[in-house]
Amino acid sequence: MDKYVELAKSAIERYVLYGEVISPPEPLPEEFEKRCGAFVSLKQSGRLRGCIGTFMPMYDNLALEIINNAISAATRDPRFPPVRPEELGTLDISVDILSEPEPVEDLSEMNPKKYGLILRTENGRQGLLLPDLEGVDTVEEQVRIVRMKAGIDEGEEIRAFRFTVERHK
Repeated sequence: MDKYVELAKSAIERYVLYGEVISPPEPLPEEFEKRCGAFVSLKQSGRLRGCIGTFMPMYDNLALEIINNAISAATRDPRFPPVRPEELGTLDISVDILSEPEPVEDLSEMNPKKYGLILRTENGRQGLLLPDLEGVDTVEEQVRIVRMKAGIDEGEEIRAFRFTVERHK
């Protein structure tokens, strides 16, 4: 099993079964030392069951980012009830490690299979969509979904940012 996915799985299982937050591995492997955003996605029978993440680092290292986002994906995604112990064996977990977002001057610079999209308004509302999602084949669809998720009106001025992900399953 992939080391990032294994960490997310351990964090989810310990929290769902015992209400405990695991500690990062010690000594901390080099690949977990960096600071970056990460998303943890849960699927069940091919359907989304939870997805929470950070596009900028919130914690001291990637291990803590994954642990906290895994727990949140399993228990705090407002679209779903918390994962129950009997569901643990049915979850497919993926971890996306995000590059630092870069400004997009023109949406022609986007490719929804390669880049995730962040839209931000002047008043601070923002939304994000990961890249390479099933059914999202155009930049227009990507923009529409991000606007909808963030509650950004069609005519509202936005700043766009793109990022890549390293996806682990």
